[in-house]
Amino acid sequence: MKKITLYLCIIFLAVACKKSENLGSVDDIPGLGGDTWVKGPIDNWVYDNLTKPFNISVKYKWDQFELELNKNLVPPREEKIIPVMEAVKKVWIDTYIEEAGGDFMRTYCPKFFVLCGSASWNTDGTITLGTAEGGRKIVLYVLNDFRTKAMPGYRPSDSLGIKQMFHTIEHEFGHILHQNVLYAEDFKRITPGFYTANWNNVSDNAARRDGFVTAYAMSAPDEDFVEMISMMLVEGKAGFDKIVNSIPPGTSINGITQADAIAKLRRKENMVVSYYKDVWGMDFYSLQRRTRAAVESLMK
Repeated sequence: MKKITLYLCIIFLAVACKKSENLGSVDDIPGLGGDTWVKGPIDNWVYDNLTKPFNISVKYKWDQFELELNKNLVPPREEKIIPVMEAVKKVWIDTYIEEAGGDFMRTYCPKFFVLCGSASWNTDGTITLGTAEGGRKIVLYVLNDFRTKAMPGYRPSDSLGIKQMFHTIEHEFGHILHQNVLYAEDFKRITPGFYTANWNNVSDNAARRDGFVTAYAMSAPDEDFVEMISMMLVEGKAGFDKIVNSIPPGTSINGITQADAIAKLRRKENMVVSYYKDVWGMDFYSLQRRTRAAVESLMK
């Protein structure tokens, strides 16, 4: 009986395999035809403005395998692609070119962008707005909520989404830079003992009272360094100064005084400025002015 049952199972398996050979149309399956389409205005814009001058490709057609397989995500709406990438070029690529030259960006900018329409929610309640992989690939999320003043339906509250997107890009590019040339080790000694995996249980205001620009900066020294870069560039000098000056009198729950917290943030600021000058030959404050002006042009 065991042998008969085994033979029947093999027969059923063979029949099932044979029936499944007819997969029908594969035109919409990525890797089997779904990644091939007639080039249109989006593809032409990407080629002319990103691929040809910088060798950057942009994947906006849906491919779950480029993203996290365990997350519920949605594709980007196609009408968002050109406005988003125009903004990326204006705020990030063009400002670095103006400050450091085209060769710098062609050398260090990631060559592959993957676009997603929704946010990527994590199990701890935090949101991933972007990721970078080995300096080659950047994934941008929440594209479907992106709206600038030039787009229909823009509201002042949409400025938060604009700043979040460029916070993500500047953050990830900061990682690429320090992975090529590490920042000075002294940076890690400014707020030692305060880095924590539980950063998501700390508010930005509480983090600033301990000398961190954001709560996420408390997650690790590398994150601290690139959060400083990102916040300083996107918020501009006036915005960053406002953050520093918002630290209230008194001491934090960890015993850090207002004066000490401010001094720690200013020391981190100086180390970022020195890193850009000494390693990359850039005037960070000039880059900061250019970046903030470009961000404001999308919001005001």
